[in-house]
Amino acid sequence: MTDQPLHDEATLAFYDREAAAYAARKDAAGPHLAPFLAKLAPGTKILELGCGGGQDAAAMIAAGFDVTPTDGSPGLAREAERRIGRPVRLMRFEELDATEAYDAVWANACLLHVPEDGLAGVLGRIHRALKPGGRFYAGFKAGEGGARDSLGRYYNFPDEPRLRAAYDGAGPWAQIELRHGQGGGFDGVMRDWLHVEAVK
Repeated sequence: MTDQPLHDEATLAFYDREAAAYAARKDAAGPHLAPFLAKLAPGTKILELGCGGGQDAAAMIAAGFDVTPTDGSPGLAREAERRIGRPVRLMRFEELDATEAYDAVWANACLLHVPEDGLAGVLGRIHRALKPGGRFYAGFKAGEGGARDSLGRYYNFPDEPRLRAAYDGAGPWAQIELRHGQGGGFDGVMRDWLHVEAVK
């Protein structure tokens, strides 16, 4: 796997500047976390990528799961630590080097910031980090390719064929389920979303 940067520096700088405001949001989990957790055994070992303000990590910990929260932004990692009362690993996507270490990976609204040409590489790292049979969720804002939003954050904005191709390039997966939906974000803009759940 390459060591190319799989993050956008301007996007990370935004989250550092806005960490307190971003972490204060109360709607981070959305409707996808509970159904994901319902498919996992009690005590399952979960890697969370892009934990943000720690809302999802707090919910998973409260439900009895063994959670390793991570984020690429030092500011957000500090905010998450305040919320959950435990360390958050500062880790960028290209630093994920685990092999068959996790039963599940939760990546809510974070992989959508990976540069387009690096997405398959990140997905490959996640595939490697999962145990056989491990489950993985990620959500993406849909679109026509990489661009910045009104706040200056980079998004890969994939359409369904490109997103499926990135997953196929990272496999093999025993199962991939892709669902369409709509939702907002920190910029207040409603967009189409692609929600992917995969099983190794």
